Amino acid sequence: MQVNQRHGNRVSYGPWLVALGAALWGTESAWRIPLNDLFDAPVIVWWEHVLILLMFLPLLLWHLGDLRKIDPRTWGYLLFSGFAGSAVGTVFFTLALKNGNPTVVNVILNVQPVISTIGAFLLFGDRLTRRFFLYAAIAIVAGVFLSVEHPELIGVSFEQAGLNRGTGYALLCAVFWGLSTVAGRGVMTGMPLRLAATLRVIVGLVCMSVILLLYGKMHGAALWPTAAQANAGTAIGAMVLLASISGGIPLLIYFEGLRLTRASTAGYFEMMQTLAAVCITWGFFHAKLHPHQIVAAVILMAAVTMVQRAQAGANEA
Repeated sequence: MQVNQRHGNRVSYGPWLVALGAALWGTESAWRIPLNDLFDAPVIVWWEHVLILLMFLPLLLWHLGDLRKIDPRTWGYLLFSGFAGSAVGTVFFTLALKNGNPTVVNVILNVQPVISTIGAFLLFGDRLTRRFFLYAAIAIVAGVFLSVEHPELIGVSFEQAGLNRGTGYALLCAVFWGLSTVAGRGVMTGMPLRLAATLRVIVGLVCMSVILLLYGKMHGAALWPTAAQANAGTAIGAMVLLASISGGIPLLIYFEGLRLTRASTAGYFEMMQTLAAVCITWGFFHAKLHPHQIVAAVILMAAVTMVQRAQAGANEA
């Protein structure tokens, strides 16, 4: 009786840990948008990885003995997850916030579960239910209407309809983050969660360092440009908050909650990320949506939630 009660308590607070972690992730626009005025997007992501790695170093040292137990297949998943999700996907997200409506960007990223579900079908052989195709189609159509300010002008030209580079970057980010989620599933089955999180940050940092080297930005003037020097307090404060409050801390909270939560339940609580992001981008940065975009956003989130629920039910059956 006492054991069952303890287990029930763990399960009951699991979804709220998912919600807390997701909500903290949703705050990153508050720091990333001001940083876009001081640094190039890849430089922001590089500094973010450096700071998160410093936070996670104790976890790496604690699990060093587990490194020899990792098989080549798991290493492959980890390398792809770090490259696609931690590095490239985050660069595209930063560029999306810089070039588009931040509220649209944060909401449209909810198409990630559709992408990750298709990826899981192709890679792990997960079954796609009939309802998946219905809800995925609804989500895609809603995403189109969310992305444009004037949908009636789509037939005339995408530019007049309001499509911009920000939307394109957001969709690329969703693709990379969605595929990274699939690879992350392969990683989590082959190593402890905390070690996986730390190694993913290391892979991301290596990838970002290579990217900066290729673009000739791995030097002091690019890593700490004049704009950052003139606003050192803002630069350092926003970077630390991005790496901690919106980076490393929610990563650990979220996955601990996910460990205690059914996938079909977690999908609902993950929506806290969008809610927090919209409150920040709309409330503080005045990135408003037109009425048809609000309707499309609600439909998109509802459709994606149904995708998650339908697939979770199929895979848990």
